[in-house]
Amino acid sequence: MRKSAIGLQASELSNSATIFSLIATGAATSRSALLKASGIARATLSSRLAPLLQSGIVVETEKTTPSGGRPSRVLEVNSNAGYVLVANFGETFVRIATMDLQANIISQETMAFTTQNDPVATLEMLADAFSALVGKDGLADRFLAGIGLSLPAPIDVRTHSVVRPSVLPDWAGFDITGWFSTRYRVPVHVEKDVNLMAIYEHERNFPDVDDMFFIKAGTGIGSGIITGGRLFRGAQGGAGDIGHIQFSSDHAPLCRCGKLGCVEARAAGWALARDLRATGYQAENSRDVVHLVDQNKPEAIMSVRKAGQVIGEATADVVSLLNPSLVVVGGTLAQTGDFLLAGVRELVYQRCLPLATHDLRIVSGATTLDTALGGAALIVLDDAFSQDSARNFLLRFAESRSPIPQ
Repeated sequence: MRKSAIGLQASELSNSATIFSLIATGAATSRSALLKASGIARATLSSRLAPLLQSGIVVETEKTTPSGGRPSRVLEVNSNAGYVLVANFGETFVRIATMDLQANIISQETMAFTTQNDPVATLEMLADAFSALVGKDGLADRFLAGIGLSLPAPIDVRTHSVVRPSVLPDWAGFDITGWFSTRYRVPVHVEKDVNLMAIYEHERNFPDVDDMFFIKAGTGIGSGIITGGRLFRGAQGGAGDIGHIQFSSDHAPLCRCGKLGCVEARAAGWALARDLRATGYQAENSRDVVHLVDQNKPEAIMSVRKAGQVIGEATADVVSLLNPSLVVVGGTLAQTGDFLLAGVRELVYQRCLPLATHDLRIVSGATTLDTALGGAALIVLDDAFSQDSARNFLLRFAESRSPIPQ
């Protein structure tokens, strides 16, 4: 038998929004924990849980949690109750995916892309690709929770649009969420890739760390800041732009931004490829650099080690200012492992005072996953499951009359 939202009044589900949010965010995942967190009576809790369970948006699992007496069974969002559409724009590709309501990939595809592509034509291509993927996955009749987009550019958090300067010159000021709103009646979230990578690493790999600094070392250099357990964006969303910190020196290299001596011009994948081409190697991007390191080419290994030191020099200032307990280095160049990481560690421990480095860990992030894609799904779900948005999420779910596979 397939459960659905059919037969339930939308008001029944919306009245359960507070309980749903506690379950969905992991704040309270058993009946005993819900009673304590909500402060409501046991009978009221039962009446609020009933529509959530009946609709299938929440399920009672076989997992148990200690409760002081008989173990309580764990309640969680039914991952099959809907899906999220996500896309991660790189500088040479777009990776798209359908993901379930626990941010697990259902399926994904990769398409060619260049940063010179027109935004309207690109988004039309993306919408067509989304439709094809949804059809292939058999999701056309399922509930669409939202859309998450990762872009390799700074995003104005007030307008959800790309700001100059960036590698997407024609996208500046373009209303991405407005464009999608004419095609999808769902929330659309747009964020720069490094922030999404930081969110993914924090929520999935280091959830107990409150203060974390994430570095993306790939085609470009960027960072994401987690402070007090939350992403720090800054006043206009420009926080973490370590790639364009400048160091004065003789013969400072020209950066893509037009300035001289930026971290990115010394340590990004495109800069390392530039330097390796000058020595006779075929290298166009960060993946080519990693490939040369994997082949034990000494010039490539040395260039990555020096890049680690450059990144470490900038990171040392960040560690002194923010005092994180964890630095995570991700991105394509992180696939070189200790060749990159050793340089970062060397400069941080050399330049920072013992107070800042006493309990500091500097580690590699996930290198086999598209963490920006996962982060794009997480920002959609984190917002949907929040106390402010849970009611609207449940109303949309009820209106969708979405069948849920068992």
